[in-house]
Amino acid sequence: MILSAGTAAAQVPIDPADYVPADPAQAEIGRLLFFDPILSGNRNIACATCHHHDFAGGDGLPLGIGEGGEGLGTERVALAETPVEKRVPRNAPALFNLGHTSVEVLFHDGRLSVSELYGNGFNSPAEEWLPQGLDNIVAAQALFPLTSEVEMAGSPEENEVAGAAYDRIDNVWPILAKRVRIIPEYGDAFVAAFDHIETSEQVTIVEIANALAAFITLEWRSHDSPYDRFLAGDEAALSEAQRRGLDLFFGEAGCAACHSGPLLTDQQFHALALPHFGPGRTRRFDPYARDVGRMGESDRLEDAYRFRTPSLRNVALTAPYGHNGAYATLEGIVRHHLDPQASFDEWAEDAVALPDIPWVAGGDFLSFQDSRERARLRSAVDLEPLELSEDAIADILSFLNALTGETALTGRLGPPEAVPSGLPVEVRR
Repeated sequence: MILSAGTAAAQVPIDPADYVPADPAQAEIGRLLFFDPILSGNRNIACATCHHHDFAGGDGLPLGIGEGGEGLGTERVALAETPVEKRVPRNAPALFNLGHTSVEVLFHDGRLSVSELYGNGFNSPAEEWLPQGLDNIVAAQALFPLTSEVEMAGSPEENEVAGAAYDRIDNVWPILAKRVRIIPEYGDAFVAAFDHIETSEQVTIVEIANALAAFITLEWRSHDSPYDRFLAGDEAALSEAQRRGLDLFFGEAGCAACHSGPLLTDQQFHALALPHFGPGRTRRFDPYARDVGRMGESDRLEDAYRFRTPSLRNVALTAPYGHNGAYATLEGIVRHHLDPQASFDEWAEDAVALPDIPWVAGGDFLSFQDSRERARLRSAVDLEPLELSEDAIADILSFLNALTGETALTGRLGPPEAVPSGLPVEVRR
C-alpha cells in the first residue's frame, strides 16, 4: 500500500533526543519515592497506586479510589472503616512520554502549563506559591496529588498534611519534605545525587519533585512500537490492516486534526459530548456535581466541556477512555468520535464499571440525569459526524494497536522491592 503524500507528511517520529534530561541517580530516588506511601497524608497510598506499571501508568478504573482505599487497579476497594468521601474526580492519565519537550500543558483541564505568569515558570493552581527551582512541568505536576484530599492527603481530622492544605497549598510540602529527609537512606541519596545539597537538612520539596520527575520522564519514555519502526523505514513493521488504518487516521478519518505531532496530541482542548458522572471538578458555585472541563480554569464560556487531547501512544493499554473513563473499550471511544451526539444519546449508566462505594454511589449520575445539564453536554461538540465502514473502523483500531511500545508495561527501572521508609510497597494481588 502506498501512502498519500499528505499522509506521509503528517507523520512525525519521536526523536529520542527530544526528552528533558534525567539524571540516573536522581531517577533512582524518584523511583523509590514514587512507590513510597511516605508522601501521602496517612502514609497509606503512593503515586504508584494510581499510576502503576501493571496498568500502563494508570489504574485501569474510570474514576479511581484514592485515600481510603486498598489494593491496586481494578481490585482496589473502598474501606468502610476509613470512608472514602468521594471518587477521584477524573480518570488517572497514563504517564507515557511526559518528559518529551513538546509537553507544555498537563491535567485534563490544562490547569498546569509552562508560563511565566507567576514568575516561577508555571501557571498552576498554586499560583505564586509554587516553589522556584522545579526542573520541568513533570516536576510541577508531581506536587499537586500530594495536596489533594481525595488523592493522597486525606482528611484534615486525620493528619497534619491535609490540615495544612486547607490553610495554604504550599504549607503541605515542607511537612512531606521533612518526612523524607530525616530517613537516613533518603537523606544520603539526595546528598549524593544533587550537587547543591551538602546535608540532608537542605532537602526541600523541590528536590523531591525533581527526583520524581527524573524517574517519570525516564521510566515511561516510549518510542519502540511497530509504528516507530515503520517510521524508521521498516515497512514490514505494520500489517496491511495497520497501514490502511494509518492512511485513514492521517487522511479521510481526520484523526490527525487533533492527534498530531510525535505524541499524537495537539495539546489543545476539544468538546466531545462525553457523558458526565461522578463528582467532577465542581466549582464552588455549581448547583451539583458536574465537570465543565477547561472552562473551570479559563472562565471562558466557549471552553465549556472541553478537555485536553490525550496522547495516543500505547492507547490500546490505557483503558478506560475519556477524561472520566466513560468508555471501557478502545472501539467504544473510537465509535463515539464518529458521531458524538448519537453516541451520547445511546450511552447508559451501566456502560461504566465504577468501583462499588455504596455511600457515594447515590450521587454518581445526578447531573447526567438533569435534562438541562444533559442538553448542555450534548451540544458541546467540536466534531462533525463521520460515516466509516466497519472495515475502516477495524483498520483504524488495528493501527492504534500498532502504537503499543515493547517496553510499555515494564518501563526501564520497574518497581522496587522495598522503600526506605519501610512502609509496604503495593503489588498487584
